[in-house]
Amino acid sequence: MQVKAKLSYLRISPKKVRLVIDLIRGLKAEEAVTQLNFLSRAAKQPVLKLLNSAIANAEKNFNLKKDNLYIKEIRADLAGMLKRWQPRAHGRATPIQKKMSHLVIILDELVPTKVKKAKAKKEEKPIKVKSAKEIEKIIKPERIKEEKAVKPEGHEKNEKSQGIYKENFQP
Repeated sequence: MQVKAKLSYLRISPKKVRLVIDLIRGLKAEEAVTQLNFLSRAAKQPVLKLLNSAIANAEKNFNLKKDNLYIKEIRADLAGMLKRWQPRAHGRATPIQKKMSHLVIILDELVPTKVKKAKAKKEEKPIKVKSAKEIEKIIKPERIKEEKAVKPEGHEKNEKSQGIYKENFQP
């Protein structure tokens, strides 16, 4: 099973990042982490963070083992650039391109594991009713509960007053 992780708009040029990712391409995940820990390049930190994220995704979401993973694909693509200008001699200006990169890493298993199928939940079937009496049997207990909840206490009708409440009736 393949696990994918992305990092977008990293403010390091893809050319500098490719020097780091070329060292770990095709390695086992644990070996790649060790390799990156001893590297002294600025791009190692985001690449290491992305690799650890992909490993964590594989362990948490897909129940894969860390020692069974390897880097199937890793790439750095150009994400765009910030264009700036630097003043030069005789009133001229030189363009400066501050490049950004997108990183994509895909981990795969060395030995494929079998995926267990999840049990399907039983769906509740609608009740088939043939007559109105059966409907009343189902609905009536619910209506009684609703009627008791709606009627406030002390507002029952007095039979003698024919619709006048007890509170307002003074004999």
